[in-house]
Amino acid sequence: MIAETVCAAVSAAGLGIAALTAYRKRFLRATRIAAYSLVPLGLVMTGVVEWVADTAFSPTAWAGFGVLGAAWFLFMTTRAVERRRGVTGKERKEAKASRTEAIAPAASAPSLGQGARPASRPAATPRKAGSGASGASGADDFSDIEAILKKHGI
Repeated sequence: MIAETVCAAVSAAGLGIAALTAYRKRFLRATRIAAYSLVPLGLVMTGVVEWVADTAFSPTAWAGFGVLGAAWFLFMTTRAVERRRGVTGKERKEAKASRTEAIAPAASAPSLGQGARPASRPAATPRKAGSGASGASGADDFSDIEAILKKHGI
């Protein structure tokens, strides 16, 4: 009963402030203040305030919140344990086997295994007279780009 009276008084005061703001020709602000001031009245009329008051002073409701908190704690604990040790040993071994390193220890070539690396680099070919400023063939340029993309997993 007291909560409903307080909410009604807050709404009335808010509407009064909105009227004063509208009198000062600030209609957008007055409309916003009126909207905010009608919220407590709407909560009283829908019964939310009564429900909250009944819940706040009910020992059964607080026990229910305690049970919900315990359930949440147990759920989060089991999730943390699952993440730490993996769901099963088999799944953990499969995940470990499928993991590959992104960068080789030398970090000069992509780490894709021995089969993907060239055995040795071919010796640089001498420049041709009309080959341009780069001095390398188009294949060499693209092989460097491919190596960079493979190193980053693209």
